[in-house]
Amino acid sequence: MAGISLDLAPGSSLLVVGPSGSGKSTLARAVAGLVPWSAPGRLGGLLELDGIPVGGSESGALVARIGVVFQDPASQLVMERAEDDVAFGLEGRGWPPPAMRARVPAALAQAGLAGFERRRTARLSGGEQQRLALAGAFAPHPGLLVLDEPTANLDPPGALAFAERLATVHRARTATIVLVEHRADLAWPLADLVLALAADGTPLALGAPAELLTRHRPALQAAGIWLPDEPMPLLPATASARPGPALAEARDVDFAFERGIGVLAGLDLAIEPGTGVALLGPNGSGKSTAARLLVGLLRPTRGTVRVGGRDPSRVAPRDLARLAGYVTQDPERSFLAATVEGDLLLGLTPDERTRAGDVAAALGLELGRFGSRNPFTLSGGEQRRHSLACQLVRRPGLLVLDEPTFGQDRRGYEGLLALVRARVEDGTAVVAATHDLRFAADLAGRVVRLAGGRTVEGLP
Repeated sequence: MAGISLDLAPGSSLLVVGPSGSGKSTLARAVAGLVPWSAPGRLGGLLELDGIPVGGSESGALVARIGVVFQDPASQLVMERAEDDVAFGLEGRGWPPPAMRARVPAALAQAGLAGFERRRTARLSGGEQQRLALAGAFAPHPGLLVLDEPTANLDPPGALAFAERLATVHRARTATIVLVEHRADLAWPLADLVLALAADGTPLALGAPAELLTRHRPALQAAGIWLPDEPMPLLPATASARPGPALAEARDVDFAFERGIGVLAGLDLAIEPGTGVALLGPNGSGKSTAARLLVGLLRPTRGTVRVGGRDPSRVAPRDLARLAGYVTQDPERSFLAATVEGDLLLGLTPDERTRAGDVAAALGLELGRFGSRNPFTLSGGEQRRHSLACQLVRRPGLLVLDEPTFGQDRRGYEGLLALVRARVEDGTAVVAATHDLRFAADLAGRVVRLAGGRTVEGLP
């Protein structure tokens, strides 16, 4: 990012939009006092909060007044139990124990996690982890909220509830808000001021939301920025399965991480070659668990999973990579090399290497520009597309995607969708666990919902 100048009045709301890699998250971290002191880089110019320079000798007092939610919520969860994680932030701010005991369950309930006090943070779903991070950020009633893609892992009702809660804070002017969000329909109505960044991190437009839509719409669209008045496609009517044997199937599958806390019960799912399946369901319904079972990363407590007639959990990793590909909800966990190109080419056959550059370019990650970058320095949206490229280049028969459109601008979304659609047409079976109803509508020939640990064909 470069050349950003603005003043944000106390109690007002700033929405930051822009294409992937434009510096939105970097700006959010800078406002929160984390850049460059907790991350490499150089910060030029002057950044002040309440007249105090961020990073100066007095800035430590500012930190206690800021609530932050990162793009990857799991990275900020530090305690084993949910209640302890919320309490940790309060304790660091000097809250007395009686006040903490009252505030923690209230903060969890407000985030949609009532009764989760003793749940293990590592066993929560991605959406539940995001709710927990939000609970921790809101719990101390901070004067500044810095929120980076706070609804990305939330189911639609949860995202709407969060937007309504943020609107309440905004109306009361009890906190200043800096929000990075791709869900334009939820975010734009919350903003007093919108900062649009260009791909190079320079300001593209700055002003009131209505002003930007009136004066800068063509430039915003050309930059790949989602806008709030674009219609959402309807989900397709559920299509019947293609004739022929299933490539992947789960039969009467139960799964539990802990005794007495079941995730899936009686899961039944059959996926034919050349089929796109959108797997929908609320946070905590077991979508990510079902995805990991299909690719052999978990073994069922009861029942069977088969891919190509084989138990994927017993297939050697080298063979499994061409049988089933998996793009995890946390792509950075799959990075194995120090550069994007090295990570993409790792373990590929000569034929696969010849098409690696084309796959990366189709996802907006041309190797001439991105190949020497460390994958951990990519933006959240770029990391997700890179992890997808690493799977697509191998052409597995089954491709399982967990929240693949997280953090994607319009261009990234369209490139991702085009490649995945092409693979379905070529005979790949694609399963996408997602809360993105646009992607479900654009991709899927089938919609499968998870409810009570079981699959239910069709729409709600």
